[in-house]
Amino acid sequence: MRESDPRIVLGLHRSRYERRILTSALELGIDAIDTSFNYRGFSAHSALAEIGSDLLPRFTLSTKVGFFPAAGQAEHSLDPGRLRRAMEQTNRDLGRAPDLVFLHNPERSLTGSPNAAKDALAMACTALAVAATEGLCGAWGISSWDPRPLRELAVGSMPRPDALMVRGGLLAGIDVLEASETLAARWDLGAGQLWGMSPFGGKATDPLWGQLDPQVFIQDPDDGLSALQAAFRTAYWLPQVGRVAVGTDNPSHLRELVDALRYKADARSLRTYRRLLCERAGRQPV
Repeated sequence: MRESDPRIVLGLHRSRYERRILTSALELGIDAIDTSFNYRGFSAHSALAEIGSDLLPRFTLSTKVGFFPAAGQAEHSLDPGRLRRAMEQTNRDLGRAPDLVFLHNPERSLTGSPNAAKDALAMACTALAVAATEGLCGAWGISSWDPRPLRELAVGSMPRPDALMVRGGLLAGIDVLEASETLAARWDLGAGQLWGMSPFGGKATDPLWGQLDPQVFIQDPDDGLSALQAAFRTAYWLPQVGRVAVGTDNPSHLRELVDALRYKADARSLRTYRRLLCERAGRQPV
């Protein structure tokens, strides 16, 4: 069994919720898992407890709230009461309080005037902050697929989150990267409090990863480094994060990702890449 390494979080978005991926993760030194209230048709928490109730105390567990069942589908809401009830159900279904709860994609419900959107975000974040003080979770944060709308709203008296999870990697656009960095600076969050997600743009089997050469972003790549491993390792610097949530049900794939952690980024290539992204967007690099 390898020593624990906090840089990889096993994401359970599309997971089959099989016990073997949990035991494999622990053997590889991965002792953090991330799920959500709405995953697996709103049954993820109970499924996780069913397959691994004896294993859960060995994991740091994060989840998300923000999507709710409605007429056979999911709807998004920032209503503080619904968020609170979802967190209470999360505790019941898991049989424990999660270590961290993210407000899930708050940008989905930030409609109306800027002041109305700011108030809705502040009230939702306050609900999570209060829940954390009352023991429904260890800490709280924000998980955002598109953080751009949050930049102008995350000001004033809004509570400061303990963590921020954002989309990253080579397929994240420059606007998304810079919005994530702006939020992290505004909340004074260090790299250890920043999480990346979707390092392969949602699909590690996309033919694109057989056509690109992400190894140009890695210092001293060798024959043991695959393009997929290089893309995964690069995601830790686009934007710079302390951990990345990545999903797989394949223990061999998970082992490859762990092995990729020994490589370092090539800073010059990354600066060039960001400059090219800015030029493609028709503006100068920040």
